[in-house]
Amino acid sequence: MSHPRRYIDINPEDRSLKVATDTLADPAPGQILIKVAAAGINRADLLQRAGLYPPPEDASPIMGLEVSGTVLALGDGVEGWQVGDPICALTHGGGYADLAIAPQGQCLPIPGGLSMEGAAALPEALLTVWHNIFQRAAMQPGEKVLIHGGASGIGTLGVQMASAMGGEVYTTAGSDEKCAALEALGARRAFNYKTQDFETACSEAGLRDRINVILDLAGGDFIQKNLNLAAPEGRIVYIAFIRGFKAEVNFAPLLLKRLTLTGSTLRAQSFAQKTVMCEELRQHIYPLLDNGSIKPVVDRVFELADVAKAHDYMQSGAHMGKIILRP
Repeated sequence: MSHPRRYIDINPEDRSLKVATDTLADPAPGQILIKVAAAGINRADLLQRAGLYPPPEDASPIMGLEVSGTVLALGDGVEGWQVGDPICALTHGGGYADLAIAPQGQCLPIPGGLSMEGAAALPEALLTVWHNIFQRAAMQPGEKVLIHGGASGIGTLGVQMASAMGGEVYTTAGSDEKCAALEALGARRAFNYKTQDFETACSEAGLRDRINVILDLAGGDFIQKNLNLAAPEGRIVYIAFIRGFKAEVNFAPLLLKRLTLTGSTLRAQSFAQKTVMCEELRQHIYPLLDNGSIKPVVDRVFELADVAKAHDYMQSGAHMGKIILRP
């Protein structure tokens, strides 16, 4: 059976966006077809649109890495889901549409009381934070954590998740208003990197050589500052380099403090790896989502046809939390 679909297409000549239509076949074994109610926007989408982040060969060429909605059809072998169930999912591309396919292992229930827009803000950020702070950096209760880009979708969830799991969380953001909001979400201190040098501010707060885990999406000139602030045996994890991939760095602190420097992208990891992340999230984080201890922050919702405006808004950096599309 084929299903008519509306989706956002990229014009290869000028990278403009338009609504297009096609048909989507029934889901393959192990897949779930979702009637999309909302889709999350991620910076990776902007890079893909610009031609700088091509999707894997087996992925949909359509942008969109996370959705929420209801189950429309089940592929063979799918268990635990029924047609009509509310669902949110990490897709393998294809989220900017009114229908999307997701592997069963990357599908999650919608936490109690959460709207479809709130649920669409979860999958990419949840998996990114879980993998990098808790799997790669192995954050332990009582450790000090510094999260850069705290006002992003990843940052707003990361501050809450690390705090809820016993971390002493610090963060950076680009305005006093955002910093105040992040402290309300659980950050011990939030530093406005536009009005102060966060390394100096952290040092004055007694944090120099005491930060155990750093999650950084900035890169560039932040790289040296991270090395200087990290505690002995500290772990620094990079998930993006918005401020630049290149920097002149003195790596002496890496040796003297026995630091671990690592990084990752979520999309490049296997379905099996993402399935493990989803299972661990359901065990450790979902109870906190269900009882409202952790809540996604949604900044603004755009209609699907206004996706170009949504991209411009993300590029401006004015948002606090996630930007959502509604088909």
